[in-house]
Amino acid sequence: MKYIRLSFFLLSLIVLLIAGFYFWIQTSMNNQIEHEKSATYITIEQGSSANQILNVLEKNKIIEGTLAPKLYLRFLEKKVQLEAGDYLFPSPISPKEALNELKNGKRRSKMLTIPEGWTRFEIAKRLVAQLPTVPALTEREVLKLMDNTELIQEFDPQAANLEGYLYPTTYDLEIGTHPKTAINRMVQEFKRNWESDWDNKAKKMGKTKREIVTIASLIENESKVDKERSLISSVIYNRIDQRIPLGIDATNVYIAKLLNRWDGIIHKSDVEIEHPYNTRKIQGLPPGPICSPSKSAFQAALKPENTKYLYYVLNVKAGDGSHNFYSTAAGFSRGKAEYQKWLAKQRGN
Repeated sequence: MKYIRLSFFLLSLIVLLIAGFYFWIQTSMNNQIEHEKSATYITIEQGSSANQILNVLEKNKIIEGTLAPKLYLRFLEKKVQLEAGDYLFPSPISPKEALNELKNGKRRSKMLTIPEGWTRFEIAKRLVAQLPTVPALTEREVLKLMDNTELIQEFDPQAANLEGYLYPTTYDLEIGTHPKTAINRMVQEFKRNWESDWDNKAKKMGKTKREIVTIASLIENESKVDKERSLISSVIYNRIDQRIPLGIDATNVYIAKLLNRWDGIIHKSDVEIEHPYNTRKIQGLPPGPICSPSKSAFQAALKPENTKYLYYVLNVKAGDGSHNFYSTAAGFSRGKAEYQKWLAKQRGN
């Protein structure tokens, strides 16, 4: 009986010690620690051991000691691999969260923003400025990379370049990323955002996927107000159905950019030029997209409102970038006159 009691006591003591050890480890590993290095990259060199990595974290005050993390890795997370890389550790952060960050092997990165409605020309300029290479690439060379249509061949066999397929969003890219890699990423993001049922919707509308992307690019340029984009879409479809030229100024701007003569103003020569993208003169859609559309522009292109509208003019009274819509030329003329009067006042005439 004496030995049974002693064994029970020792077993209970061991259980308490294990429970205490586990509680201490969990408390230590989940304790949030404030530090002053949240904006500084901490570099973990290739080939560093777990102990060396923990010493780097302690030295930079990301963790307050190495004992708990060492025991945690030894007994509770035996299979975890801590990767080399450049890391930003937010403050506060727990040792457990810091170790989770180290599983990913991140390299130093930067944010690259591609705004909605940008053409490949603006995108090329930004890539040259923000993703420098050695030797340095020119805008012309980056544009040449955008001529690689293999990336989009299955989606759009007619594509001559990647206009319309460079998805506009903010990208987190490793420092040293080559523009070619960034371009590939943008195309993949386009594919990821193209919803699977949109293929069937386009087919039911009698449109190819390329035509939908083209319509979406026109909508993107014509209005930044999401709630009216389906109305803009209805005007485009109505004018196509009635064989009325679209007359969208953004296509004339695009022509000027294609010809490398855009100076911020639409000139008479831009309007009168004989060109496949001049929607003042051609009937139907231009040959392809004129910018990178957003998801809401795609949705509007695939689901236009059922209207009789053929015209729209900026709503100068609202002052929010929205438009007034008209089904008759007479109504449009009145709206246009009001807009031109407002425009003259803005210009100080």
